[in-house]
Order: sequence, then C-alpha cells, then structure tokens
Amino acid sequence: MFPEVRLRRLRQSAGIRKMIDAPLPGPEKFMWPTFVVDGKNVREEIESMPGQFRLSVDALLKELEPIVDSGVGSVLLFGLADPAQKDARGSEAWNGDGTVQRAIRLIKNEFPDLVVAADACVCAYTDHGHCGPLTDCGQVDNDAAIENLAKICVSHAAAGADIVAPSAMMDGQVAAIRQGLDENGLTDAILMSYSTKFASSMYGPFRDAEKSQPGKGDRKGYQASFGDLRTALRESEFDEAEGADMLMIKPALFYLDILAKMRAATDLPIAAYNVSGEYSMLHATAQRGWGDLKGMVQESTSALVRAGADILISYWANQYNELFRDS
Repeated sequence: MFPEVRLRRLRQSAGIRKMIDAPLPGPEKFMWPTFVVDGKNVREEIESMPGQFRLSVDALLKELEPIVDSGVGSVLLFGLADPAQKDARGSEAWNGDGTVQRAIRLIKNEFPDLVVAADACVCAYTDHGHCGPLTDCGQVDNDAAIENLAKICVSHAAAGADIVAPSAMMDGQVAAIRQGLDENGLTDAILMSYSTKFASSMYGPFRDAEKSQPGKGDRKGYQASFGDLRTALRESEFDEAEGADMLMIKPALFYLDILAKMRAATDLPIAAYNVSGEYSMLHATAQRGWGDLKGMVQESTSALVRAGADILISYWANQYNELFRDS
C-alpha cells in the first residue's frame, strides 16, 4: 500500500495512459440510424437532433459517402410514410417498392460492403401510431402484429438487407419472422431483435423525427418496464431461444447494469442503441457550455463497450472523424 504503491504512476503521461487504456471504439463498431423519406433532393434537418436529417434516397447516398470513407460499418434504416399512405395495419411498411426497400437496393448497389440493417415496425405507417393493428378495445393485436412484422422483414431481406431488425416488442415476433424468412429462402438474413427495449422517456426526439407518436395512449403495454429487471432480461432470453442472431438493449446509457447482465447471460452479439434522447441531451449540454461534446461522446460510448456492447447503434456515427479521431 501507499507509499510503496502509487497508482498515479500508471497515469502520469498520455503515452502511459494510451498503452494501458482500452482503445476508443473503432468506426467498424458503429451502426448509423437514419431516416428515409420519399421524394428527391430532400435533406430536412431534424430540429431536436442536431446533425441528423430526414433524407430522400438520392440524398442518403450522398450522405453515406463520407460516412463509409470514415470506416463506419453499417447503417440502420427507418422509413416514414406519407400521411396518405397510412392505414390501420401499416401496410406500406411491407411494400416491396416502398422507400426503405428501394433505399436498401440502391445502397447495396452503391456500397456493396456496407452492412445494411432495416428497422421493422409499423408505428410510422399506421394512422394510429401504434406498433400493430388494434383490437376493437384499442389494444395492439399481438398475433396479427407478428404476421405483419414477418412480411416487413421478408420484404427487407428480399431487397438485399443484411440485417432485419424488429422493434415492436411483440411476443413471438422473432419466431414468426424466422419462419417467414426461412419459408421464402432468405435463410442468410441476420435477425437482430430489439430484444430488451424499454418504454422509455428518452425517445422524444426520435418520435419527432419519425412522426410516430401514438395518437392515443402509450406503448407501456408492450415495451418493457424500467422497474422490472427480471422480465426485461427474459425478453432477450426468449428472443435468443426463438432464433435471434443478435440481441439489443434500448436505451443504452441509463441501462448499463442490464447490458452487463445480458452480456453475462449470452454469447450472442449485443447491440446497444444509444438513443435520440441520449444524443440530444449531450448536444444540449454542450450548446449551453456545460460540457465538452467530444469528451462526453467518447466517455459515454466507451462505457457502452465496457459494459458489454459489441455494436453501437448511435447517431454519433455520421460524425465519427470529428468526435473520435485524435485532434
């Protein structure tokens, strides 16, 4: 013990710290979530998410060039439906010629080595804003919803998506999707389930970006409760048993304890979704002069890797060079 042992010896210079510290997450660990809309030359800034945009497919291809050049490994696509396309089931979500499906084909043609993932849900496609068709009493019909999720994932994989990513938190969704993929000869498609997704207050900027706020009620009846640890972990256990290839925790920063427990319980890759509220919170702090953005981003994303994340789904991905490269 002190004075013989002096721990400060191991951090007295930048060179020593770099030699001992775990490296910052490389760009290949990042998956950039982005929002695809119909039209041409659309680059619409999302006010609540600085540095993020709603993009038409042609604009997205331009936006991806520097991101791919930076080494970022993958992209996660979210689609937005025009109000005229919305219906009670969200059927535009599985249109083979829909915006996301066209984006997948064009991205894979332009950037064949980029891993393309596509979110599968109907909340941005339904006229009521929930993640599945509603029963007469206004509840989401779980079994009807999983049939639609399978259709969406089949359409995404058929378009060339490497990863299908169901986010609706319906019971049995992974099994239904896996069956749909297999029956359509899409056995190589990777299924990354939003397996432990919480009914969180941190999704506000995303819902602004996606225009997917429920018209009535909330999603607490099907997304996990942040007060129920055991059931939240069972969600991921069940999805693994049903055939998921990757698991996910969402949000990430407020749930590092659960991420660490997931890591101890599975050998599957785990994605941590560094959600919109976490992103915008750090931006707001930096804009007010209360913290250094680059330092906060590096510290927070390193925490996710340290807790057990293999993949970082993060809006910081399109700013990798400025935030993670040495100054």
